[in-house]
Amino acid sequence: MLEVSVFNTPRRGPKPKLGTRDALVQAGLALLHAEGYAATGIQGIVESVGVPKGSFYNHFTSKEAFGAEVIDAYFDRAHGRLRAFLSDTDRVPLDRLRAYFDDLIEGLRAGGFVKGCLMGNFSAEVADHSPLIRDHLTAHFETWGGLFEVCIAAAQDDGTVGQQVTAAVLARFLLSAWEGALLRMRAEKSDAPLIEFTQVVFGRLLGP
Repeated sequence: MLEVSVFNTPRRGPKPKLGTRDALVQAGLALLHAEGYAATGIQGIVESVGVPKGSFYNHFTSKEAFGAEVIDAYFDRAHGRLRAFLSDTDRVPLDRLRAYFDDLIEGLRAGGFVKGCLMGNFSAEVADHSPLIRDHLTAHFETWGGLFEVCIAAAQDDGTVGQQVTAAVLARFLLSAWEGALLRMRAEKSDAPLIEFTQVVFGRLLGP
């Protein structure tokens, strides 16, 4: 994970209210995921928390720095969910991975096929223009792919996945294919791209 020292040096001013920082990040998670980076203003974020706009700058040097921390918070939550599935020793490695994606698909279906992945959304909207946000995204995608790689390598060891392609390459392709499927899902408002993803990945790609 990246170490973000800019977040630990607030500007001079009134002592920040305990809990305001976390409340702003959680509000940002909801608003940036629903509305997008460009369409979400700082005023709307602080109003949703019920604090003055000046409070925002007691905690964050800029909207860009805030966006990077929102990405960190989003990934921390997603990371914990992924680890919970991949550490399920009651399932063989490949079944753990399939259960993870099945759970994601159920959540997306229940949510009406909107929002998608916040990291994917930021990659499309902001990464070209913000080195800071791009660095955070890159670090988290590498961690995410690394967890896939460990699981796929274990499946290769037990013989359920072939070794013609390395676990590292398969993991990176899996992540890229998933993010692409999410974009199509949002455009089509359908689970068809997600179902096709699982059919190809678990029916063909990750096989003996």
